[in-house]
Amino acid sequence: MNTFKDHTITVGQILQFIPEALLTKLSSTTSVDKYTKVLHGKKMFYLLLYSILENDRLSQRSLEDTFNGSIFKALFDLDESEKVRRSSISDRFSKIDSDFFKTIYENIYEQFSSIYSKKESEGYNIIRVDSTLVSETAGKLVEGLDYKTGKKHIKYSTLFDGILPCGVETFNTSGYSSEELALPEAILKHVEKDKNHNNIYVIDRGLQSTSTMQDFTSKNIPFIIRSKQNRKFKEIEPLLTDFNQQESDNYTLIKDVRVNLFTGKKITSKTDKTYYREELVEQDFRLVVVKTKGTEQKEFWFLTNDFEMTPFQVADYYKSRWDIEVFFRFLKQELNTAHLVSLNKNGTQVMIYMTMIAAMLLLIYKHANNLGYKTAKRRFNMELKNLIIALIVALTGGDPNKVPII
Repeated sequence: MNTFKDHTITVGQILQFIPEALLTKLSSTTSVDKYTKVLHGKKMFYLLLYSILENDRLSQRSLEDTFNGSIFKALFDLDESEKVRRSSISDRFSKIDSDFFKTIYENIYEQFSSIYSKKESEGYNIIRVDSTLVSETAGKLVEGLDYKTGKKHIKYSTLFDGILPCGVETFNTSGYSSEELALPEAILKHVEKDKNHNNIYVIDRGLQSTSTMQDFTSKNIPFIIRSKQNRKFKEIEPLLTDFNQQESDNYTLIKDVRVNLFTGKKITSKTDKTYYREELVEQDFRLVVVKTKGTEQKEFWFLTNDFEMTPFQVADYYKSRWDIEVFFRFLKQELNTAHLVSLNKNGTQVMIYMTMIAAMLLLIYKHANNLGYKTAKRRFNMELKNLIIALIVALTGGDPNKVPII
């Protein structure tokens, strides 16, 4: 049944990408089902997925009500006598194997990414990289980043390929308050998984470390980073050879040069005092400076280790980074990530993997049917409700009284 006749893919088809065989296999080959009588891994997976898609504001209480409801039990063929309490859900969040959900997330991403072309201009897959924060009052969160605001935070460092979230890491300890630690770790873990990648990683001003750029270059990881303006550097040679190509439709080229960058080297004195000494790093990078055209002209500085693309490609690739900001807004407004359901790291990891899975279902639906974010979420839920109605009619033979009332 296709609710929207102009759609090329339905919710029913999207849901078929959920790897039932993998769920069953992981349930038997991992420790995910140890020490639990009711909330087994598969049930927890379906409870969270259904609840994320169905509830406007998720909580452990709403998870309790959903699991104990007849519709959820009918959908997933559960015994009507099975019941859970909020305390059981809370305990399960703290102990359940988060790698169970991570493996499912990675499997679904692999399936989805194979059905569309990730190839971008000039052969690159542009991976947008950034972090977002979720906060709770200091007394509630078990462990989190402290920004001295009276709240603790969880940081999600995410990689986005333009259509889907292709990687995510969760951080809750103080060292990761700085993007200089969080973003490189997320990128290196993604590269480790995708060893034959043809990606270029696009990063905002949160990462400025020369040593990190040097490390990326030694590992053949292409990047574009928006640099802080007036950063100190030593110019090696200009890269602009045709001065007739200093203009594009959107930019005026100010500078395109090969440079060496300065870094601060940590020095400990004989009296155990620490200071930083400025040193030049003997590694070539490329500095591109452009100014936007139009009424509000802005100057942008970019650092990259790619010397093949044009300077205007550098600027355009960085501009595509805005996609991840839109994605973060979608997660917070439509999928409840602005609210923490669990207050320990294991539970937050489970929730972020499940949220990314739900996001992928919605984003493929959005992409295939050429919809906006809000329209995709609304229509997805409408189709899901129609599927539920059809299933209940089939299960009851048309007699709704056969579905017990809570």
